[in-house]
Amino acid sequence: MLAELAAANAAFAVIKQAVQNGRELAETGSAITKYVGAKEELSRRAKKKKKRGTANTDLEEFMALEKLKQQEEQLRETMIWSGRPGLWQDWQAFQAQARKSRRVQEALAKKRREELVQAIIIFLGILIGIVGVCGLIIWALFLRAL
Repeated sequence: MLAELAAANAAFAVIKQAVQNGRELAETGSAITKYVGAKEELSRRAKKKKKRGTANTDLEEFMALEKLKQQEEQLRETMIWSGRPGLWQDWQAFQAQARKSRRVQEALAKKRREELVQAIIIFLGILIGIVGVCGLIIWALFLRAL
């Protein structure tokens, strides 16, 4: 959890500095991706713990999410007051796009893992079959020699 918070803080600093310097939001694409990813991972962990009934005992995670909310509010104000018109809406759209892209990548990675597991199972099945046939041939030759 601390790694995600550190990544979010670093990405937030880059994004905020870029916006304050008048740079375009698209120039901070990797920082935005890191920020959104860290925020999403912390939220996902909090939801998992909530389902297990341990959400009330993990104050550290709650505080991390609160810090991210404060950072996002601060970034919103910075974008509204010192950015170009519509920058906050563009930021929200960019976040949504990054989230969708990450979900697609996760789905592809899951599919690749499943295909790899299937290939390994098929390979092991074929290997066991070949060893079995060779074993039967050797056993038949051994019985024939007797």
